[in-house]
Amino acid sequence: MSKAFTKQTDDEDNEGDVPEQSLLAGRKNYITPAGYARLRAELLDLMNSERPKVVEAVHWAARNGDRSENGDYLYGKKRLREIDRRMRFLTKRLEIAEVVDPRMHAGKDQIFFGATVVYEDEGQERRVTILGIDETDGAQQVSWISPIAQALLKAREGDVVRLVTPAGARDIEVLSVTYPS
Repeated sequence: MSKAFTKQTDDEDNEGDVPEQSLLAGRKNYITPAGYARLRAELLDLMNSERPKVVEAVHWAARNGDRSENGDYLYGKKRLREIDRRMRFLTKRLEIAEVVDPRMHAGKDQIFFGATVVYEDEGQERRVTILGIDETDGAQQVSWISPIAQALLKAREGDVVRLVTPAGARDIEVLSVTYPS
């Protein structure tokens, strides 16, 4: 039987959604104003631009006859499900987001959410920015719930903190702390 005529289950529809509990486990969903704005812009773009274009393409493809072998129709419906899934995810994340402006800590030498920290780890200088779960992007931006962030939070310049990793525990020294201005 063609996939076009099978009913999609709720499990398939939520495939790719990350359960809220696994991300936060009772913790708050901190996010910077810039991160919140990016997520909101993505949601608005999906709602106001991307989804209407795909709906129009699916509508056009549906008028072309047999839908069971209509690639444009099948692909369009799949893309609509992906867009709707992402929109649900973004809506949930924005609803529980707690916006924290890291600029309120500017000039302080203690590490809080939003700080950019330079630290020494096994003789190498490393730099990380502690951000929200939904806004990390690459090795220099880490989530505030990551092991490195948890080790660094509340420490001050000059402190030596213990970082526990699967490879074992080691000491790292905080060299500098800065916040966006």
